[in-house]
Amino acid sequence: MQPALIPAGTSWFSRTSPDSTLGANLVAFTEPFLNDYFRANFYHLKGRDLDLVVDAGMGLAPLAPLLDLTPGKPVLAAATHIHADHVGSLFEFSERAGPRLEAEAFATMGDRWTFADEFRSLAEPVTRLPHVGWRAADYLIEPAPLTRILDGGDRIDLGDRSFTVLNLPGHSFGCIGLYDERDGLLFSGDAIYDDTLIDDMWCSNRDDYRATMLRLIDLPVRVVHGGHGESFGEPRLKEIAREYLERP
Repeated sequence: MQPALIPAGTSWFSRTSPDSTLGANLVAFTEPFLNDYFRANFYHLKGRDLDLVVDAGMGLAPLAPLLDLTPGKPVLAAATHIHADHVGSLFEFSERAGPRLEAEAFATMGDRWTFADEFRSLAEPVTRLPHVGWRAADYLIEPAPLTRILDGGDRIDLGDRSFTVLNLPGHSFGCIGLYDERDGLLFSGDAIYDDTLIDDMWCSNRDDYRATMLRLIDLPVRVVHGGHGESFGEPRLKEIAREYLERP
């Protein structure tokens, strides 16, 4: 049975302020009517000179118009990796950054890289329709060639804070995180989050994932904003990393 349309006046996205120290300067988005597997978190952080968008959801509804953007102020949309639930609306932004090891695939957004074909094949991809006539069978991700390629150690400067790019492979070989050492703020994408970690795809590598956990377990953090689940602090980061390292 076809799901009903989202109610009139209801946004496709939900939004929260997940970090009390940043207040309204950081907004987290998710897509509550998506299948659980593809429901991811993505973020808009206002900087003094540059706004940062971290990941971009599935692209089933326009994202950029919902952001509280300042006219004329530059915006950089940075993808932590190329999977569908993180890059669907990336094309909406003129400045786009992503990891070097997956960079070429952003120009095509092919199914092998994004796993969009898995979404199209789901029996229940959504619980409500994003718009009239929407069909999962028609789902495609708009190509979004990168304008900036990110390597480990690169810096993204917002004016009042800056982030170091961390290479965090395992979930996929291109996974990166964005880390503000001064504030202990980590955008971790799918490298680590408070939910079931996935390491069994063609682009996954469990040895790499273990190395990533060993790196993260000693990382000084105040808060981790992950690609799925709730945000968490350093004690929970250490727990998640230890649990993974203890897997058989």
